[in-house]
Amino acid sequence: MKKTILVALMLLGIGTSASADAFADNKKACDGGNMIGCYNLGIMYSTGQGVKQDNFKAAKLYAKACDGGDATGCSNLGFIYSEGKGVKQDYFKAVGFYTQACDGGDTTGCFNLGSIYSDGEGVKQDYFKAVKLYTKACDGGNMLGCSNLGLMYVKGQGARQSNANALKYWGKACNGGIASGCKNYAILNKK
Repeated sequence: MKKTILVALMLLGIGTSASADAFADNKKACDGGNMIGCYNLGIMYSTGQGVKQDNFKAAKLYAKACDGGDATGCSNLGFIYSEGKGVKQDYFKAVGFYTQACDGGDTTGCFNLGSIYSDGEGVKQDYFKAVKLYTKACDGGNMLGCSNLGLMYVKGQGARQSNANALKYWGKACNGGIASGCKNYAILNKK
């Protein structure tokens, strides 16, 4: 389920139509040092929009965007390493890129890093770090971060168990369009 959500989040980053013109425009921008152009090309290659899907090329473009200061490029590069798409799966590298993305203001990077710590994928499971990262994601407007934060509070993982806080974060997630936040809010509110 989480992997589907991460892919869906990655696909939300598409900012251009997948036409030959978009490819040419983004390539020209990327070659000229515009990191958004590199990021957009990475999206096109990772999704096969207007080009043959090639996760290896996507990874190279995300790396160029990330090296150029584009936090979203770092986040997507972290995802590629986390999932082993076009590169050898490497959670250590994924953590590094997600950290760079989160520190750069990309809330999806914070959310994904929180998920890695919550699940203990390639790192020592650390619910306290997960709560901190989900909070940063939620505060930055990432509603999936809010939803997962609600789960952490209801389970008492990484934070003192609090149904009131769980309701608060699930309500925020629900208001932000996350169906699971609405469902969890309704179930807990009936108790």
